[in-house]
Amino acid sequence: MRALLALLLMLPIAAGAQLFGGEERDGGRARPAETQVTLPQFPTEESYLPFEAGASAAFDFFVDAKSISVGADRVVRYTVIAKSKGGAVNISFEGMRCAEREYRVYAFGRADKTWSEARNSRWEPILGAGRNSQRTALFRDFFCPVSRDVASAEEAVRVLKSGGNPQTTSGD
Repeated sequence: MRALLALLLMLPIAAGAQLFGGEERDGGRARPAETQVTLPQFPTEESYLPFEAGASAAFDFFVDAKSISVGADRVVRYTVIAKSKGGAVNISFEGMRCAEREYRVYAFGRADKTWSEARNSRWEPILGAGRNSQRTALFRDFFCPVSRDVASAEEAVRVLKSGGNPQTTSGD
């Protein structure tokens, strides 16, 4: 009985290890191990880089320049800020796998300028425009153009400041 109890208590620890690093399985095949994720400093407005997420977007979107990284695991990590016309602000720290066309939310920003780790964080497909148009725009126009992914944080910042990746082609 004690052995079963000890095993049950260890399950959340094992799940957490997979959430922020380690090998993942997708349909039985192993993916490259994800780099251990460290949450960035909470964003400040002076480092916000605006980007267009489409004419129908109900929010203004920004990426925190200081939070962008490109890991050895080829995951682009960044903080995205969404501001509604009414003044509401949503902040999340995310990762994007260009080759797999996937994103993952690691944490959400709180009003007290701290992070809350996302529950059930997992890789999800980046679908077309709509409710998550910001991810489609970041994928298509900034971080994952047709010919190659951004190679560094500096390149990602440059692309965001210029309004889009010159290697992007029209269409999705």
